Amino acid sequence: MQIKKLNGKSNVIGKNIKKYRELRNLTQRELSNKIALLGIDIYHSDISQIENQKLMLKDFEIIAFCKILGVTYDQLFEDTDNIFD
Repeated sequence: MQIKKLNGKSNVIGKNIKKYRELRNLTQRELSNKIALLGIDIYHSDISQIENQKLMLKDFEIIAFCKILGVTYDQLFEDTDNIFD
């Protein structure tokens, strides 16, 4: 199965995940550990790839990021509406 990409990117929210992670002074490893407490295995190396828009996310992973980072879906998807411009 081929992974679908848009303009070479596998997700549109990676930059926002990084922004909110850094605003909360979390390392990628700390974020990974907090998500693991929810029962979701996302390794810190995966978070690097997510933030660089090279790894696709599942819907439940997006919910976990919102919960751990304390943001809404709208915040996580802010400034992504221009991907088709």
